[in-house]
Amino acid sequence: MIKIGVLALQGAVREHVRSLQAEDTEIIIIKKAEQLQEIDGLVFPGGESTTMRRLINQYNFFEPLKAFGKSGKPIFGTCAGLILMASEIAGQDQAHLGLMDMKVQRNAFGRQRESFETRLEVQGVAEDLRAVFIRAPLIEEVGEHVEVLSTYNGEIVAAREGHYLTCSFHPELTDDFRLHRFFVTMVKEANKQRTK
Repeated sequence: MIKIGVLALQGAVREHVRSLQAEDTEIIIIKKAEQLQEIDGLVFPGGESTTMRRLINQYNFFEPLKAFGKSGKPIFGTCAGLILMASEIAGQDQAHLGLMDMKVQRNAFGRQRESFETRLEVQGVAEDLRAVFIRAPLIEEVGEHVEVLSTYNGEIVAAREGHYLTCSFHPELTDDFRLHRFFVTMVKEANKQRTK
């Protein structure tokens, strides 16, 4: 059985736990950095990226999270989680964890009152995935090894780079679990590779 953690510093933790339920998968709520050693994959939920970064520093998660990413274990970042993973943030001197080769723009789709829901084609996942955008970031640029999985009005809103998966929107706020199932499959495949 694989174990997938959801970082529980802030954001829609319970919703991700619900969306990740799958056969042969145990979900663990991550509140301490030591727990990262127990899991095979990790989800960064949405929330507020600046607050999440402050809590990452406060609870000594920064280096353990970077090490987890470099170990090859999959990470899935949604909305603020995407911002945490980016190597560059428009208008900011420094990135947060800098795990994935992409430049992102915070709040690119407007304020809370401009939130919306749509259906998106996500390569390898679905032709009509339900996606909720709330103060969502977009991916302005990607590195050569980053695969664009989905766009909305010509803007990149989902991407993958090896064992990293990101999206601008909140799939955990719908009953459409296909993107989470895709991530569970990524974790299972990475786990098989490690145990060969």
